Amino acid sequence: MDEASSSGQNYSTVSEFILIGFSNFPQQLLPTFFLLYLLMYLFTLLGNLLIMGTIWREHSLHTPMYLFLCALSISEILFTVAVTPRMLADMLSTHRSITFVACASQMFFSFTFGFTHSFLLMIMGYDRYVAICHPLRYNVLMSTRDCARLVSWSWAGGSVMGMMVTLIVFHLTFCRSNKIYHFACHVLALLKLACGKETASVTMGVILVCVTALMGCLLFIVLSYVFIVAAILRIPSTEGRHKTFSTCVSHLTIVVVHYGFASIIYLKPKGPHSMDSNTLLATTYTVFTPFLSPIIFSLRNKELKNAIQRSFRRKFSSLNSG
Repeated sequence: MDEASSSGQNYSTVSEFILIGFSNFPQQLLPTFFLLYLLMYLFTLLGNLLIMGTIWREHSLHTPMYLFLCALSISEILFTVAVTPRMLADMLSTHRSITFVACASQMFFSFTFGFTHSFLLMIMGYDRYVAICHPLRYNVLMSTRDCARLVSWSWAGGSVMGMMVTLIVFHLTFCRSNKIYHFACHVLALLKLACGKETASVTMGVILVCVTALMGCLLFIVLSYVFIVAAILRIPSTEGRHKTFSTCVSHLTIVVVHYGFASIIYLKPKGPHSMDSNTLLATTYTVFTPFLSPIIFSLRNKELKNAIQRSFRRKFSSLNSG
């Protein structure tokens, strides 16, 4: 006990962690991974900026659904900025240390924007529910003020979750090692380095809080779609059913991708997984999911796709006339 506390005391003087991340991969593979993830990162940024710019310019898209999509694009950009640049820099670096403060900041921002993303997906599900199940009351229930309030609550909720988890984790004493077996300050990887009697209960508490919040959002979305599907089935014409459901396809696809990849990472069976496979799995959620998001929305949402095409046509015609 004295030895543990002594080592904890000694460790408190160390001001940094070491991110192991991709350091176990063959060095000749790292430039390829770097280029692949850099291109996906840049596409994520540009794709979301294109969506936001199109919504801003096109007055026909100034509706609640696209306001929420704009907020979702912002949270997506900020989430990737919080995690991916550091990961890319470490791929080409031999010095992969990160300070306590930088580690805590990264955890706070990644949790904040990650949870904000989930809350916004839940609100978008509610928006589709109101639009399809209560169309006559839509303008009343989804007024500009109410939409702004829902977006604000999503950001506030994400910030509270991020602050709560970060404070709980960094309140612990880290005395086992300063090596984080991840490319980011991932909560579960950090908790493995903590020591003390309260570590087990804190780990269980963090997992419970996160799972409850995320599953709560998913349950709300599922319930929204139960009512949506019931309302769509009451539409007499096949064309009417298809047209109504098409307004939900992009949102539903994103929900499946978002929760699908999260489930692969966090609910995978405990077994002899190599650190390399765990690292690659983690990138599916932090890099690949944000990369898919603008593609899905720009291709599966007909109204947005047409608006982007109109915007490009106007741009090219003005360049040609100039």
